[in-house]
Amino acid sequence: MEYKIFEALVVAHILTGSLGALTFWMPVLGAKGTKMHRLSGRLFVVTMLLTGTFAIGMSILTLLEPMGTHPHLVGKFDDDFVRGIFGWLMLHLGILTINLAWYGWLCARNRAQREPMREWRNLALQPLLLIAAINCAAQGWLISQPLMLGVSVIGIATVLTNVWFLYKPAPGAMDWLKEHVKALIGAGISVYTAFLAFGSVRAFPELALSPVMWSVPAATGIAFILWHWRRIDRKLHAHKQRAS
Repeated sequence: MEYKIFEALVVAHILTGSLGALTFWMPVLGAKGTKMHRLSGRLFVVTMLLTGTFAIGMSILTLLEPMGTHPHLVGKFDDDFVRGIFGWLMLHLGILTINLAWYGWLCARNRAQREPMREWRNLALQPLLLIAAINCAAQGWLISQPLMLGVSVIGIATVLTNVWFLYKPAPGAMDWLKEHVKALIGAGISVYTAFLAFGSVRAFPELALSPVMWSVPAATGIAFILWHWRRIDRKLHAHKQRAS
């Protein structure tokens, strides 16, 4: 029974994740502030929220029945490994994806008005992700998987930067936009990492822990974030020069 539910979640996860992966490039590379940008951005957020939710469901079932949900890994890995990578790590990534998508959408919706962003769901997602990240690191330490420790740093950094923006005394005029870019591109990194790393498991299980599979989406995403941040800074600088 658990396996059938798990397989249904996998199918739903792939469908929403694929749509999100395709939609991701429209707001990232397209003209900003247009109707298409807003529509594609909303669609991306919805797909990421669903994809993260399905990932959480898959991770919970894996924690309950590691080999029952992953029969193709029997004889290749033990229960502790499957629980760690496909249970605790996926749980962390699922919560991370939801956190980034929701936070990024609130940044675009409320802009410099931070008070509405301090709504209960957004605030609850911060300690929830922090707990998931710390647990992911602890579980990785127990099964000697440094990858889990490294990925947990992303979750911790996400929480710290989110909370800093929500409560810092004097935010910059365009800080909300930088946070919006960081969060939604971060969610995109998450979905592409899942496709490259976890998606290779069925055909090539050993690739799930390949540093290349995990580093390529992260490096690409960080490059896009820095590129957009630089554009934002240039526009802000140009605006200040015209105003002076």
